[in-house]
Amino acid sequence: MSETPYRYTAELAGQIETAWQDRWETEGTFHAPNPAGVWAEPEKVAGREKLFVLDMFPYPSGAGLHVGHPLGYIGTDTWARYQR
Repeated sequence: MSETPYRYTAELAGQIETAWQDRWETEGTFHAPNPAGVWAEPEKVAGREKLFVLDMFPYPSGAGLHVGHPLGYIGTDTWARYQR
């Protein structure tokens, strides 16, 4: 068995996570303007086409209700977030 120490530590994981969180905060990665409501930012969405993304809905399958695997939601979620 190798005597090489395990190099991925909790400290390293924390440093990586902090670096990514700082970048996301700087770039506004997770900020999406609200088109309406109390926290609306209409100036940020003015002139944009409205987008309605419909995902698959649960359907009866076999003996009970089946909502499928999360894999089915990845495409529409990614597309909707990209369009923000």
